[in-house]
Amino acid sequence: MTRLIYFSRDYTNHDLRFLSALARTDYEVYFLRLERRREQLEDRPLPIEVRQVKWAGGKRTVSLVDGPNLLSDLRRVIKEIKPDLIHAGPIQRGALLVALTGFRPLISVSWGYDLLHDADRNMFWGNATRFTLKRSVILIGDCDTVRNKAVEYGMPNERIVTFPWGIELNSFVPGEFPFQGSHQFTLLSTRNWEPIYGVEILAKAFVKAAQQNEELRLIMLGNGSLANQLRQIFTRGGVLDRVIFPGQVTHTDLPNYFRMTDVYVSASRTDGSSISLIEAFASGRPAIVSDIPGNREWVEPGKNGWWFNDGEEADLTKAILYADSQRQNFPEMSKAARQTAEGRADWDKNFQMLLSAYEAVLAQY
Repeated sequence: MTRLIYFSRDYTNHDLRFLSALARTDYEVYFLRLERRREQLEDRPLPIEVRQVKWAGGKRTVSLVDGPNLLSDLRRVIKEIKPDLIHAGPIQRGALLVALTGFRPLISVSWGYDLLHDADRNMFWGNATRFTLKRSVILIGDCDTVRNKAVEYGMPNERIVTFPWGIELNSFVPGEFPFQGSHQFTLLSTRNWEPIYGVEILAKAFVKAAQQNEELRLIMLGNGSLANQLRQIFTRGGVLDRVIFPGQVTHTDLPNYFRMTDVYVSASRTDGSSISLIEAFASGRPAIVSDIPGNREWVEPGKNGWWFNDGEEADLTKAILYADSQRQNFPEMSKAARQTAEGRADWDKNFQMLLSAYEAVLAQY
């Protein structure tokens, strides 16, 4: 039986999606976890067919000083399991460690932010990116924006496999807009409260919009390092009572929040094919998103959502108020959003591209 090590930074709903699909194949799958971060990421158990590897990582957050110990123990794991291939990401973390062991064949997987943000942080991160890509047999990415960035860092175009990771479409289904016929208009944010996701821009824009329209509401899922700053923005703006903070919600409960709202909104500063955006589309919700390359691959202004100028809170304010004025078009936009998800983001179909990539690699080794 072909042995596969699936090596990821942590354990998220994206990891569970990959591992659940792999568990239904003929591969013998081992799961290697690099970190265990503070926030709850995924509360559902691993598939019983997947073997979790006990090693030096996976117990807490890690830093560069942990590198030598992790590298040494990763070599031990590889020697004991004798995998036929390793699927690892993000680029400068799990994939880098595998590249440093010299193991081949390595399939590196970009998580979007690793190439679109981390690679440009400084010379160290840039060199780590080039080193890892050079030693990867192929790179898996979820959009053309990631592909183009990988090429900039030296990855040959013909060794990049691009497909949207997609979602389980039957978990996110359209429903009636909750406040149809009323004046209330509710926005939903599902991004973590970190600077990379532009949530402070969303908060400031919502304050300005809510001061002009008292029927606006905002549901902000999640948590993060900007929690105090966000609450201060809403409090100073006098709209704290119009913002709901459910905290971290389970993947099972998440579809309910899309059905409770009118529009999905994301001010993320960087994204590939955003799973949150795809979940919104599958739920039949139009989206207001930052005008960045990854989002432009999915959102068609006026058809399934709108763009606003990245980082400009005043432009986001206008977009929110404009979306509210377009509610008569939401039934058609809802259909278009769902069609976008069905046409491009069906996980069951897209997963076959990953298996084809595996087979192509194994044929060479």
